[in-house]
Amino acid sequence: RWTADLWKKGLADWQQDGDRIKRLRAAVDMAIYTPGSNAGLPISVLKSFDAPSDAVLNDGDAFRDRIMSAVSGLLALLKIDADPINSREHILLSNILSNAWKEKRNLSVASLIQAIQVPPFEKIGFLDLETFYPSKDRLQLSMQLNNLLASPGFEAWMQGEALNIENLLMTKQGKPRISILSIAHLSESERMFFVTVLLNEVLAWVRSQSGTSSLRAILYMDEVFGYFPPTANPPSKTPMLTLLKQARAYGLGVVLSTQNPVDLDYKGLSNTGTWFIGRLQTERDKARVLDGLESASGSAGSQFQRQKMEAILSDLGSRVFLLHNVHEDAPVVFHTRWALSFLRGPLTRTQIKTLMDPRKNVSTETTAGTTTTAPAITTSTEQDLSQPPLIPPDIKQRIFTSSTLLPQGSRLVYRPGIIGLAKVRYADAKSKVDLWQDVALLTTITGALPETLWEDATPISPGNLDYDTEPAAQAQFAEVDSVLTRKTQYTTWEKELKTYLYQERPLNLWYSADPKLYSDPNENEAAFRARLKQLMREERDLQIEKLRTKYASRFDTIKNRIRTAEERVAREESQYSDKKLNTFLSIGTTLFGALMGRKVASASNVQKATTAARNVGRAAKEHGDIGRAKEALEIQQQKYAELEEEFQQELDKLEEPIHPEDLEIEEYPVRPRKSDLMVNEVAFVWLPWSVDATGISQPLYRLGGE
Repeated sequence: RWTADLWKKGLADWQQDGDRIKRLRAAVDMAIYTPGSNAGLPISVLKSFDAPSDAVLNDGDAFRDRIMSAVSGLLALLKIDADPINSREHILLSNILSNAWKEKRNLSVASLIQAIQVPPFEKIGFLDLETFYPSKDRLQLSMQLNNLLASPGFEAWMQGEALNIENLLMTKQGKPRISILSIAHLSESERMFFVTVLLNEVLAWVRSQSGTSSLRAILYMDEVFGYFPPTANPPSKTPMLTLLKQARAYGLGVVLSTQNPVDLDYKGLSNTGTWFIGRLQTERDKARVLDGLESASGSAGSQFQRQKMEAILSDLGSRVFLLHNVHEDAPVVFHTRWALSFLRGPLTRTQIKTLMDPRKNVSTETTAGTTTTAPAITTSTEQDLSQPPLIPPDIKQRIFTSSTLLPQGSRLVYRPGIIGLAKVRYADAKSKVDLWQDVALLTTITGALPETLWEDATPISPGNLDYDTEPAAQAQFAEVDSVLTRKTQYTTWEKELKTYLYQERPLNLWYSADPKLYSDPNENEAAFRARLKQLMREERDLQIEKLRTKYASRFDTIKNRIRTAEERVAREESQYSDKKLNTFLSIGTTLFGALMGRKVASASNVQKATTAARNVGRAAKEHGDIGRAKEALEIQQQKYAELEEEFQQELDKLEEPIHPEDLEIEEYPVRPRKSDLMVNEVAFVWLPWSVDATGISQPLYRLGGE
């Protein structure tokens, strides 16, 4: 009760109340994610090995940075201190990722383990693979990664929704989201791994956005110590430095905080434009911060007064901060207001669990984007064969790679399926869309053939397709329906696939009439609403700037009039003061002469008395002039206040909040032409499943949705 009263009084002293907190809670969705733990909302980091976007693939520097950070983060998790230049582990993994990503193939941890043992290349540089990294040593590295994958603690890293920046920023309906990524429970190596993965995902998201002067989002990191050191080069440093240099141009603000100002790379922080500095404990801290401020000011081309800044920093008290903006002429010292939220301190895992448990069941319903899918677990009753059934050679045959290790005590069984691969062109003049899209559809055959093969098929990402050349040793095979061995049936399925794609597979875009805008291909509803909001915000910022320009001359005119009126008041008050003094002197002289015995009616005394009387009249006139000057000043001040109110009213209209979930949008389907459909193949596919002693079977492959 005492704490509640204290906070209520503190908020009231700063003209804040509980209603503002309610408005915040109503305006945003709040979520706490705990990677590597199920205390909060779990989040999977396996997406970090997915092939990056075309923009990154076509940017040599960005592509190399992405590979280096991903590999460095993984090796940090394995507690391998790897130098990107000299480490065999780093070079091998970098080449494996580069090879897969250039082919636009995604890698799971399991497929990465297999690629370490049998890399898809025979040379690294000019040396053959065995000379550079013998197979015995590669096996040891794959065992380290396998042990990590098999450890009970790592299972939590593979649970939850995929790490997706758009999901972290907004709900499926486009409502803004505050995502808190809690890593306090992780070890140092796990923290470094996750922070590196997160920063790379943020960087990839930033590079997919268009440039803007308006703020889209903020990345806030509480305690950057250890992730951005002055001399060492941990895997988190490169993406962090890139974000500091480039992110703001794309609408992302980066806010970093620390209580360890000495161990930071201030050369890197020179890209920071705004600094908030509290009381510093040691002279060493102060010297390092001053060096950083001086470097930042130099980069921005502004002057830096070191002695003055040092004096200000020395005088800072408790809860008093210095604001240094490299674009402003002078720093500002301010006192922090009472925090809206109760400063409870770090939350325990139990407290996080209490907060997040109610929403764990609905978290997947409130996020945007796609999730990783897999066939359902089933009970196996069929008799499996030790040899694969005969498939005619004129039928294309594929074998899916296992992405999950076979559980102990289970047997590997390949089950049949049909996969269809096609290319579809979507062209539309209104939306200015013209692209070819790869399509992959998979049907698993668990019994009788479905009546509608493609309507019941599962859409999969072509980038997730990974085939083996031979079935695994000791594997068994399910029986195959004779229909699947007829070549003519595949010809029929090819025609049906083309018809299905023409009739049932339009490219669904989103459309807004006001402002008129079409979504990009593969842009989901939440992302489109966010882009609409950003577009409207940019237009609003432009209108606000025009409004400021419109009123600037009127404000300047009235300011000049106020300045003139103030000068007139000062001048009239000065003249009145002088006249008043002269009047007192004249009257005093006359009285003094009379008191000294001079003739009261002498010519001199009469003249002095007349002058004194005249001065009294002039002083009264000057006093009246002061009143009139003040009235004129008050009139101008009133005009200024009225103009300010008029400006604020127009500004308030422009600054009305934009709620993306309330924007009216509709679906806009773009259908392909029959001439723009190409079926590449319809093939028989073997799908790996594990079957335990009780007959319970589950898939060993995992396919990302389109």
